[in-house]
Amino acid sequence: MILQVSNIIFIDSPVGSGFSYGTLEEGFISSDTTAVKRLVVFLKKWLRGHPQFLSNSLYVGGESYCGMIIPTLALEIHISNKESGEEPLLNLKGYFAGNPVTDDRFDTAGKVQFFHGMGLLSDELYEFAMENCGGNYSDPPNVLCAESIQAIADCTKDINLSHILEPKCEAIWSPRIQQAAARNGTSGLTVQYSAGDDLLFPFKCRSDAQQLSYIWANDEGVRESLGVRKGTKGEWKRCDRDLPYARDITSTVEIHSRLRRQGYPALIYSGDHDSKFPFVGTQAWIRSLNLSITDDWRPWPSCWGAGHTAPEYKPKECLEMFARWLSGDPL
Repeated sequence: MILQVSNIIFIDSPVGSGFSYGTLEEGFISSDTTAVKRLVVFLKKWLRGHPQFLSNSLYVGGESYCGMIIPTLALEIHISNKESGEEPLLNLKGYFAGNPVTDDRFDTAGKVQFFHGMGLLSDELYEFAMENCGGNYSDPPNVLCAESIQAIADCTKDINLSHILEPKCEAIWSPRIQQAAARNGTSGLTVQYSAGDDLLFPFKCRSDAQQLSYIWANDEGVRESLGVRKGTKGEWKRCDRDLPYARDITSTVEIHSRLRRQGYPALIYSGDHDSKFPFVGTQAWIRSLNLSITDDWRPWPSCWGAGHTAPEYKPKECLEMFARWLSGDPL
């Protein structure tokens, strides 16, 4: 039996990411705030073209850096509905964010606390950093603090930040790996299989399997099947770091607070082995909102065993979590 939880629209944003494109060069110039406004425009245009979905409850969500975009988008939708009244109104009911970037103060402090809590930093180094930084690890207030932050970076440089229990690997198509493969007479794709984990491909590292997306997304047959317009996109990149993009939102803590005051529910979750934006920092900024507690504490709804980002590691568990949240069932 297959149960439909929701209809999902996946959007490549900002312009230039994924298969999205601009017809003019200036169309690729974007920022956090620009991307949010363009997303609102897209949603309204899409619903005008698909009016059968107008009455559906709308939830917006994303992972990682979308922690800056999603709450801002939710607030922009709220403002658009209440102030401009431009049709169609978007039936926003809530939002969700996984392993979210939120505020550098909380995110960086959470990373240091997480490293120590997982036994990756010595008590001496952690206490030295606390004493000299006073919790401010994102903007070191003095030389000793800066030195302790550098020492922490040196100590954890060989850790896979996305999942601290998985190996940190060099890309399988890097020159060094390919040269070694050529010497051994093997393909760079034929690497050691690590049994007993959740990987779907026979690769040693999760990042190895991710490289297959380049083969898939740059295949002409795949592009034709997806309806990608010919000539609109050159090489597909999983993360295009060269787009002209300004990160002009520095914190979404206050935005979360505003959305909460307006009554919008939020699902914030983390993979508990993610050290890029660990659950410790997420708990801290949620605590800063001074929300009323309506249920007793129980194991926090992180996705156990997952990294950055959680659905990549634990898709079944995350789907169950999402379905329960939508239906109002306890997590």
